[in-house]
Amino acid sequence: MRKRTAILALALSLILGNSVYVPAAEDTGDTAAQETAGTEETQAEQTEEAAVSSDTVLLNAQIMYAQYNYDAAIQYLKSQPDFDVNKDYMDLAAKCQVAKGSLVEYPLEQVTHVFFHTLIKDTSKAFDGDSDEAGYNQMMTTIDEFNRIIQILYDKGYVLVSPHDMATVNEDGTMSRGKILLPEGKTPFVLSQDDVSYYHYMDGDGFASRLVLDENGQVKAEYIEDDGTVSVGNYDMVPILDEFISQHPDFSYRGRKGVLAMTGYNGVLGYRTDIAYKTGENLQDNQREFLESHPDFDYEAEVAEATKVAEAMKATGWEFASHTWGHMNATDRSAEDLQTDNEKWEAYVAPILGKTDMIIFAFGADIGGWEGYSMDNPKFAYYKSRGYNYYCNVDSSQYFVQITDEYFRQGRRNLDGYRMYYNPDLLSDLFDVSEVWDSTRPTPVPEM
Repeated sequence: MRKRTAILALALSLILGNSVYVPAAEDTGDTAAQETAGTEETQAEQTEEAAVSSDTVLLNAQIMYAQYNYDAAIQYLKSQPDFDVNKDYMDLAAKCQVAKGSLVEYPLEQVTHVFFHTLIKDTSKAFDGDSDEAGYNQMMTTIDEFNRIIQILYDKGYVLVSPHDMATVNEDGTMSRGKILLPEGKTPFVLSQDDVSYYHYMDGDGFASRLVLDENGQVKAEYIEDDGTVSVGNYDMVPILDEFISQHPDFSYRGRKGVLAMTGYNGVLGYRTDIAYKTGENLQDNQREFLESHPDFDYEAEVAEATKVAEAMKATGWEFASHTWGHMNATDRSAEDLQTDNEKWEAYVAPILGKTDMIIFAFGADIGGWEGYSMDNPKFAYYKSRGYNYYCNVDSSQYFVQITDEYFRQGRRNLDGYRMYYNPDLLSDLFDVSEVWDSTRPTPVPEM
């Protein structure tokens, strides 16, 4: 029974984006007893394995059902050799077929996109009156606020989707409109988070320090306590959302989670993976201080660990986008500057996070006006030549979506202190700011 329970737990956690430790079978060392009972145990195990297999299949299919992936669930169930004699399989397949018939196609131009920066764990440190407080108050969201926001969105029927659901890339490189099918009353939205690098300047200011894999293989955040000890838990968006979806799988459309917009100049995911940390060349002051305070720093180990975390995230529904290597203002910088920057991203970030076809512009800047991009635009022509097909800026409008045969483009809405304080009306379709506002946030929020 212990074995069956462990297998079922593993199956569930993997599908929901988590993993668990499955203990090895105990070795009592009583060889004679084991040999005596060998035949009986083998028969029992075969019976149990059959039950485990059936339960696991049902569990997998039930998650697909919860996440609106009815066709996949039906196909998966019908692929089982005993489908025609398994009433549970047939009942669930029939349930999927009925649910499939109630799906409606959601208008893609009405899909909103919201984003956050790194979440504040300890407001007493973020809002301590130093020179960084104003920026944190303007651009960051607290963990308490984030938790309230996603609960409200879930209660209102919002469902996480990806830009890749909204548009697809054809074999010839052209783009086609996607299709999002959801039950009546459900509302798709895209979620992203910027700068998940845990920059040096944030040290000691109440933020997580990096993302890690815990002893169960789950992605968690590390937090450095005042005494220097390290806590591991749900201290930023990734582990918080992972846990929320494990409890509410219907918050995710076919396993989708969010998009992380990543720079590279301080490394990624809290790991110091940029080449400067290896060569010691062209170091910023805080990078030099970091290396001096970590004489045992191992660049290769840092890259390897970051890669493991990124792979675990991608396997559970997270996606990565370029945020430019150096957090560049794409509006102000030349096409040549953007090319040089992207070459660094491809050289030092992509090998860790994987190649991406999405770029989320830093500062909310963009490479073109509202009317759209064309190949006459050297910035677009370059990014397109490097395989970027999905482009996101910042826009306070509820919806801004462009889908052409060359690109997908979407505006993002910042759910931060500045927007909540000065423009709560612009967020009223999502939530009532008074219901999510963290009372520990200083007011007035500084103007930009």
